[in-house]
Amino acid sequence: MTTSSITLLLGGARSGKSSYAQKLAEDSGKSVTFLATAQAFDEEMSARIRKHQAERPAGWETLEVPLGIASHIQQIKSEVVVLDCITLLVSNLMMQFVKEDRVEEAPYMKAVQAEMDELLSAIHTSNQQWIIVSNEVGLGLVPPYQMGRVYRDAIGGANQRLAREANTVLFMVAGIPMVVKG
Repeated sequence: MTTSSITLLLGGARSGKSSYAQKLAEDSGKSVTFLATAQAFDEEMSARIRKHQAERPAGWETLEVPLGIASHIQQIKSEVVVLDCITLLVSNLMMQFVKEDRVEEAPYMKAVQAEMDELLSAIHTSNQQWIIVSNEVGLGLVPPYQMGRVYRDAIGGANQRLAREANTVLFMVAGIPMVVKG
């Protein structure tokens, strides 16, 4: 019998989500795989990625998987998996559906739902502890442009789905975790 668990870390930008995810994984004392969804499209993002890489313990395995995470889960042998982050995963998906500065909303939303379905199905058949990072983007103003609104809706739906299935949901504020669930 396999038993997986999911801890979902939500919060705003620079709220301490990634640092706390790393701390949870380190404190477990178990083997860790870091699943990175970021892609370096410019020098600023390249620098952020290098900074995150340098902060990770040398013994961790890192897989860079911008899309289709579920197809990589079987190759992960560690006891703990840090997935950082759903926000960029959903953004990476969106870029496949942008035409003339607009998102093809219906196919994009289906793709996000399929990605979450496949991810959660694969997680539930694993016996790993999952720590998943995502931004909470629904606390601010309604974006003034279509792409922003569609993205906000997609990430909000993905976060809700993950939160329903998670054992623990923490909301990060200024580096402090607040228990939402579990």
